[in-house]
Amino acid sequence: MKLISSMLLALSLGVFANAAQIKDIANVVGVRENQLIGYGLVVGLNGSGDGSSSEFTIQSLSNMLQTVNVKISPDDIKSKNTAAVIVTAKLPAFARQGDKLDVTISSIGDAKSLQGGTLLMTPLKGVDGDIYALAQGSLTIGGKSQGRNSGNHATAGTIFGGAFVEREITYDIYNQEAIFLSLKESNFSTASNIQNAINLKVSGETAIAIDPRTVKINRPNGVSMVEFLAQVLNIDVEYKALDKVIIDEKTGTIVSGVNVTVDPVVITHKEITIKIEPNSYYDAGNGTIDLQDGIAVDANANMLKVSGERTTIASIARALSKLGASPSDIIAIIENLKRVGAIHVDLEII
Repeated sequence: MKLISSMLLALSLGVFANAAQIKDIANVVGVRENQLIGYGLVVGLNGSGDGSSSEFTIQSLSNMLQTVNVKISPDDIKSKNTAAVIVTAKLPAFARQGDKLDVTISSIGDAKSLQGGTLLMTPLKGVDGDIYALAQGSLTIGGKSQGRNSGNHATAGTIFGGAFVEREITYDIYNQEAIFLSLKESNFSTASNIQNAINLKVSGETAIAIDPRTVKINRPNGVSMVEFLAQVLNIDVEYKALDKVIIDEKTGTIVSGVNVTVDPVVITHKEITIKIEPNSYYDAGNGTIDLQDGIAVDANANMLKVSGERTTIASIARALSKLGASPSDIIAIIENLKRVGAIHVDLEII
């Protein structure tokens, strides 16, 4: 019942907005984060590190010791206080040398826990193979109680501010004569609205929508690009998010716009039958539970009867839960409603 409650709470949330600032629905092309990755060693573990079966860990430890003039064969290393890890971080746009980055550390061997460990100096590289940051420090496991960090079996951790930027990614935005906005969702109306809003706020020749996802903006004379973007990105535009239904099959969560309707249809799933028949009338007999929105549940026949003028995904999910349907059954029914064409918005399954 807990899953059903969380599902219905999600369904009650709308996905509609009348207006939004440009910075919330579009990105400036070229202004972006970059992913960094590195391979390193975590030491100081209390016997919970990689075992002898993780040969790459032993070899890495031997190679590291040689850098500090300690020559030892991998065959002679029996320590379980070390773990091989992958280190990841995000390099923000315009990050400068000396800036700190948060890093995430994840075990790749058979370590039981990274609790209490210290990450040795680890170069973090970009997709081009160049080193952009160096990470080192004591891990923080955090208070997570589920998944990989449950109890004493924490095989992932974080170092807040654990990496220093060593190489910058240069992007000269100051001297740009024009920039491009990339909409987070392709939409002809939204691109046109952004163009019109900027031209109304600045001048009639400043912005032009190139396609449903891209808007080109020319910088006016006498103002810096930074100052100009600060003004442009805060402009309000008329915006309506595209209606869609999102289903998370792992957690049984369904998120739908409150205005997503379902066409007349009859569908049977296992022992449950749904009959959507607008503008009809059902007599609430014995065993029938009347709900709002013209929906009645016939518990004796395991039938969901929908007779209102307008049937939504949210109302069907609420009624199905009253009928005792499991989250997986509700998800399967909604998927089949989409397959038969009774739902006219995009269905996204994650």
